[in-house]
Amino acid sequence: MYSLIIKQGKRIDGALIDILIKDGKIEAVGPELACNQQAEKWIDLKGEVYVSAGWIDSHAHCFVESPIYFDDPDLAGAAGGVTSLVDAGSVGADDIDKFYQLTQKSQTNVFSLLNISRIGIIAQNELSDMNNIDETCFQQAIERHEGFIVGMKARMSKSVVGDNGIAPLIKAKQMQKKHRLPLMVHIGNNPPNIDEIADLLTRGDIITHCFNGKPNRILDNDGNLKPSIARALARGVILDIGHGGESFSFNVAEQAMRIGTYPDIISSDIYHRNRVNGPVYSLAFVMTKFLCMGFSAEKILRCVTEKAADLLALPAKGYLKPGFDADITLFDLKEERTELTDAEGEQRVGTHRFVPIAAIIGGKKIIHAEGESEHAIDL
Repeated sequence: MYSLIIKQGKRIDGALIDILIKDGKIEAVGPELACNQQAEKWIDLKGEVYVSAGWIDSHAHCFVESPIYFDDPDLAGAAGGVTSLVDAGSVGADDIDKFYQLTQKSQTNVFSLLNISRIGIIAQNELSDMNNIDETCFQQAIERHEGFIVGMKARMSKSVVGDNGIAPLIKAKQMQKKHRLPLMVHIGNNPPNIDEIADLLTRGDIITHCFNGKPNRILDNDGNLKPSIARALARGVILDIGHGGESFSFNVAEQAMRIGTYPDIISSDIYHRNRVNGPVYSLAFVMTKFLCMGFSAEKILRCVTEKAADLLALPAKGYLKPGFDADITLFDLKEERTELTDAEGEQRVGTHRFVPIAAIIGGKKIIHAEGESEHAIDL
């Protein structure tokens, strides 16, 4: 007997599928598979509700005990249709044990990009003292939390590094060679200059806040990619949105996409303040902004499922395929006038928006999302 059967879910391409789930894994996906099958629980979507692999927010801040960027993982995650959150450097080696313990109480899957500073973001200047980069503590933390720690995080902006310039990133790249983890690099106000940062990055490294509107951005004054960024992308460096409260510009995003530069990962940089007060609100709201800018719904979904899972090496996540974890998001694409604001106060008006209905995690935890849907579903 299956533990759960989802009947007649609608893929983003309009195809109707049934999903058979057993022991937390997807057993089968395809049309008309549910006929004559037995299950402990059924969800009949009647061909009216969209279904996708569980949404992954690859840049969030959900350490509830952080003094600055804190949030409840289930409010930042499952309540918005997100099945997996990747915390981007809220904690370093000093607090990773406590963070891990707290995440075990959450319904949302949580992973960590470990801050290269052992103190994490308990202040805004965690890399202003190079002594905070303790490679022995870093290595021990990774060994204790294999599978939970999925990458590294370095925030490379003036307020964070102080007078150390590019030195913390040079140290991070040395550490990365030993640990072979993805490295996410925050770009903000300079110094260090974005050219210095980009020229150090290698295949699989992630530039987050990639469409920020600050002077230290990926575009030059003529709206073209800076040569250092073009070289980095050619080497296989990855672009992540990391919207946040100060790091996303409609103008930069629109111009970048006009010249053929698209995000690899769409993430929110969500934490309590920008979730409650905006301009982030949720991953779905950030996804809606890209829908408004003409990015197709199918490509947007790939950025929060398949590509996010692949680029961060999250095993068994991101796909509606047999053998993968039964993490599934149910959602609407609602036709509705929606006012959208970026981190600089610029506004756009969308005609459709993503509305999460539920997050199914491990085939067992079914969490109603906080969005308003036209479809009443018995969960």
